Parts: sequence; C-alpha cells; structure tokens
Amino acid sequence: MPSFILQIWGGVFYLLNKIFFSQAERSEIVENQKLWFMRSWIVYMIGLPGWAWLFVRERNWIAFSVETGGLPAMILGLVIALRGKGQEPAWLDKIAKVAVVIGISFSLYDYGGFNTISQWLELSLVTGFLLGTYMLAKKNPKGYLWFMLMNISCAALTAYQGWYWLTVQQVVSLGFVIDAYRTQRRRSR
Repeated sequence: MPSFILQIWGGVFYLLNKIFFSQAERSEIVENQKLWFMRSWIVYMIGLPGWAWLFVRERNWIAFSVETGGLPAMILGLVIALRGKGQEPAWLDKIAKVAVVIGISFSLYDYGGFNTISQWLELSLVTGFLLGTYMLAKKNPKGYLWFMLMNISCAALTAYQGWYWLTVQQVVSLGFVIDAYRTQRRRSR
C-alpha cells in the first residue's frame, strides 16, 4: 500500500481522536461526554493499522509494538467510557506493558542498541503515548500532558522520515490536545 494512503488513513483517524477528546472535555452533558469519549477511542482503533504499517515499513519497532500493544489501553478507554471507571478488566493493562518490553527488545536487537535518532524519538513518542493513553483511559487529565509529548515526538519522527502529511497532522492534533487539557483544567476549578 502506498505510503501516502497509509499517512492519510492513520493521520485522519488519529486527528479525529484528538478532536473528539477535545469535544468530550467541552461537553457539559455527561451522556454527550461519554459518547465523545467512546467515539474518540473507536476512531483511534480505526487509525491504528495505518500507523502500524508505516512503522513496520520504516523499522520503527518500538513505536510499532507499543502502538499495537496500546490497543488494550484503547479498549480499556472504550470499556471505561461504556461501563464506567472501576469496571475494566485488569488483563488489558498487562498486555500493554508486555508489548513495550517486546518492542524495545526487538529494536535493540535489530539495531544493535540505541544507535539512531529515530529510536530516541520513538522512545519519547512511546512514553507519551503509553502514559497518556493509560491516564486518559483511567480518566486522569494529566494524560493530555503526556499526549503533548507524544505529538511533539511523533511530529519530529515523521518529519525526520519524510512523512510531511503526518507531521502536519501531529501539529494540528497537538492544538486539540492542548485545547482538551485547558478545557478540562478550567472545568475542574
């Protein structure tokens, strides 16, 4: 599949995820907020295969394994949006943690250590993604701060690898993440 199509696929759905997070935080009605959160997790999962395929093509093993291993965190967010906090299965957390170890190990094996700029950007991206997704799935608004790190790291990685459409998408997504965080903070005061 051409790189540009994968960029559009992954980028559009991940951007929608950030827009829907922002809308969820702006919603005053609990039921509407729940629907926006559910939508945000669903579109994230739809965009996952596009990103995963791109990461494999560039040998971004850390990002690939965490992105695919983060699927349980996305499912966790969807389950919490549907059922409410405290009703989520614990095994989803364990799968995401195992995926991180596998991805880092395979990257170290494939590259013979941390030898490339892309690996360091991936590590930063992954840290932001995992902590952000996990915290937001658990309804902790500090997850947005970690998403900011993820968006900045991913923008740098995509620019470094020549995926300029995704670089722009990451910068636009960052704006929606900042909006969601600021809206949530204003509401909690």
